[in-house]
Amino acid sequence: MNLRPGHLYGVLLVTLLCVACKKIIQVHLNDTSPQIVIEGNVTDDAGPYQVQISRSVDYTANNVFPPVTDATVSITDSTTGEKDILMQVDSGVYETQFLQGHPKHTYQLLVIEDGQQYSATSTMPSPVKLDSVTFEENTGFNGSEITAIVNFQDPPGVVNYYQFTEAVNGKAVPDIFVFDDRLSDGRYIQEPLFNDTAYLLPGSGLLLTMNCVDENIYNYFNELSNVTATAGIQSTTPANPTSNINNGAMGYFSAHTTTFEQLYVY
Repeated sequence: MNLRPGHLYGVLLVTLLCVACKKIIQVHLNDTSPQIVIEGNVTDDAGPYQVQISRSVDYTANNVFPPVTDATVSITDSTTGEKDILMQVDSGVYETQFLQGHPKHTYQLLVIEDGQQYSATSTMPSPVKLDSVTFEENTGFNGSEITAIVNFQDPPGVVNYYQFTEAVNGKAVPDIFVFDDRLSDGRYIQEPLFNDTAYLLPGSGLLLTMNCVDENIYNYFNELSNVTATAGIQSTTPANPTSNINNGAMGYFSAHTTTFEQLYVY
């Protein structure tokens, strides 16, 4: 599966650290009927882009999500009218054929499965440049810990939502970080990305990705952080975060810009 920076979290959802205050979401851990789970991304990086479709399982079941292999999937650039019918390239994994993502364009996802239609819309924000990644060493309960710090200029007068992911030595770190500029509009941002445990070690290879996302996606991952923090679980797709996909589907569809830094921890 393609694990380029623009697609990292499309392959693996991870928990997040957020800096905004949000109401804690109550998690319902009772057994429930399986629901369709859709996770899709379009970026300004070169395609193809992927949509993964599966079904949820009960909380008490093994963390294995059955893939959906009989869906019809399309993504339309609503700004240009261009429509791409996705091809299934792996079990439950659907991939675009020619679509190219562009900032300020709006994209619509349509999934038809078992007589049901699921759709979502996402508008790709303008890109914000990631200037650099620096490191800070602190002493915590687990000893010395290294934290990555993202440095960038927030554009003034524009509401921006950011999402960051880390992969260390090719392995995704089970934390996602989201940040909005509600209290820092137009400022130069130096935001530390604190991990739950000390994943960063001197000499480790770090791939840090910065995504500019829309408000719905920010809210989704912000709620997801509260869900996992409250439940004490690491679930791929908890039922409670508010999805931007209609008709009762779980998951999300995100059109976002992406930049990354690949470097060694020092």
